[in-house]
Order: sequence, then structure tokens, then C-alpha cells
Amino acid sequence: MKMTNYELFQVQPRWLFLKIETDEGITGWGEPVIEGRAATVKTAVMELMEYLIGKDPLQIEDHWNVMYRGGFYRGGPILMSAISGIDQALWDIKGKYLNVPIHQLLGGKARESIKVYSWIGGDRPSDVGAAAKEVVDKGFTAIKMNGTDELQYIDSYEKIDRVLANVSAIREAVGPYIGIGIDFHGRVHKPMAKVLAKELESFRPMFIEEPVLPENNEALRDIANHTVIPIATGERMYSKWDFKNLLKDGYADIIQPDLSHAGGITENKKILSMAEAFDVAAAPHCPLGPIALAACLQVDATCHNAFIQEQSLGIHYNQGSDLLDYLKDDSVFKYKDGYVDIPDRPGLGIEINEEHVREMAEQGHNWKNPIWRHPDNSVAEW
Repeated sequence: MKMTNYELFQVQPRWLFLKIETDEGITGWGEPVIEGRAATVKTAVMELMEYLIGKDPLQIEDHWNVMYRGGFYRGGPILMSAISGIDQALWDIKGKYLNVPIHQLLGGKARESIKVYSWIGGDRPSDVGAAAKEVVDKGFTAIKMNGTDELQYIDSYEKIDRVLANVSAIREAVGPYIGIGIDFHGRVHKPMAKVLAKELESFRPMFIEEPVLPENNEALRDIANHTVIPIATGERMYSKWDFKNLLKDGYADIIQPDLSHAGGITENKKILSMAEAFDVAAAPHCPLGPIALAACLQVDATCHNAFIQEQSLGIHYNQGSDLLDYLKDDSVFKYKDGYVDIPDRPGLGIEINEEHVREMAEQGHNWKNPIWRHPDNSVAEW
């Protein structure tokens, strides 16, 4: 079997889909994208596919190593996202060729389903109590929200109090045992992150996410020493080598690699297994489309330390088309009592609605994240 052709589809709300074709009529789908840099990743995919056309798609490990090690300059969000989507498509082809779901090729399932959480609120959350009650009424047992406005290195306690008021409203609305993930989104610098982590303890969050930017991961030591709340990070880390020191240092409790950013199925299976050896849990990052989510579920199925999965249905970014719109059968992602079953169909376990993909690709998108500024007009972290 040989790869013969590929197509890329830049589709709303902010995604990039890849379709790889073979001479045996089997096609595979991947989702290679960095949010806000879809066109750049698209170019990187095109460069990598020059090597792959004409090759056997089943030799995934070798192709991964050529794509990664074949370039003298490697790693980073663009190249690793391009590799990620290609890798997902190759696994999809292999599963379909052998007529088994990908998780069977990774050793089989360690679980039949996995807990999912729902996003509430927007970039600057408000009315989160009502929003949390709404998704809990739908059966979710865990939610996540952006925690803060933009924060200076040292900022007003008024902003801290707003965070506490939001989380308090959620606890009042849904009770003491619904999981609450609070995403600091890298907006917070170490001095205020220590304050926030300490102040939030009484609400018993499920985790705090990206309390500092990943380039400042050494600061996790001080934050961990200030709080008992589990610390999650990793969505802006792109390979097993990026996660190596984080795991060795021992201050993260949950890793959140993104299967569309950190090397796809091949690399993330290894990252999650590395974390298991350090007794660290995994909650893969996925505010993306159905292909990325399907890839996550295939890896989650095989990893004992995966405990919850992010998904984007109804997230505030999804304007124009949502997660399920691109599927022929959306029952594959039917959420029940806060869980989703692991797909058992061949490959990724989903069937893409190609007609809708092509229709939306004609509209395209040029999504960019907002640029925020502080009152003094200095650039703020979004």
C-alpha cells in the first residue's frame, strides 16, 4: 500500500483537517493545527508530505522519526503540530487496513469509557454559576473555566476577589463534589499565582491549570509548596523531551499534552506512559475538533493514568461549526453521566462528513487569538 495524495481543509471555527489517500482506497484523517496559526501549520504539512507520498503508510514509527529527526531544526508548535496531524491520519489508515480500532494496535483497552468535562464561561468568565448548573444538569460531573482576567506581575486583590466570587458561585450552584478545573491560561505570573492557588484551596478544585507559562515551569516548585491543589500543565509542551524535566522535577500532578500539538498518537502514548512511571495523571488537552478528540480517546483507552478528557462541544471558540457537525454519526461522542465510551470502530472510530468539510473549507477561517493590553498599554498574556 502506498500514499498517493492528500488534501488540507481549513475549516471553521479555527481548525485544519488533513485527508491522506492510498492506492488501496483507504483514507485517513488527521487534525494538524495550532490555534491561530492554521495557515503556517498547513505549509509545514505540505513540506512533510513531499517525503511521504509514495511511501507505505503502515510504517508509522519510521515515518515519525524521519519527520522529526530528518530536520536539523526540530520541535516547537508548528513542526510538531504538522507531525501530529499526519501521525493521526497514518494510524487511522492502519486501523482501517487491519479492521480494528487504533487502541487494539496500542495494546488494547485499559478502560471502556473516560470522564469528560465541559467548558463554561468565556475568556473573561461571568455568570458561571448558572452555566455550571446547566452543564451539570446535562450529566457532566466536571467543568472547566478560565480563571482570571489578565494579571500584571503584581496586581490588585480586586481581581483575586473576582476569581474567588466566580468559583464560589459555581460551588453554590452545583454543590461540593462537582469537579472544577480552573485554567490560569498562563496569564498569571509567579507572585500572583501563589496568591491565587492559596486562596482557591477552600473550594477544593479538581486542578489549577497552567498556573505559570511553561517557559517558567521552575516556578511550579514554589506554587506547589504553597498549595495542596493538584497542578496541571502541558498543553504548550510539544514532545517527550519537553516533558522530561517537568516529570523529573515532580511539581506537576497532571500532564495535559495535546495530541494535535505534541506529536500525535505515537508520541503521546509515550508521554502518558512516561508520566505513569512518575505517578502523574493525564488529562489530554483538546479544545479542538472531532479528529483530535477521537485520537485522544484512542490513547486514553490504553493509558492507566488518563483520568479525564477535555472536549470542545459548546466551547466559546466554536463559532460557525461545532464539534459534531463534521461527523456522519455523532452518536460516537454521546456523553452519558459525564463519560464517553471509547470508540470501537476501525481506525480513529469516526466517519467524517466530507461534504460538510468541503463546504466549510470554501468559507475557511483566519482565526487569531485576541491581543490584550494592561491599563498602561503593555501587552498582557491572553
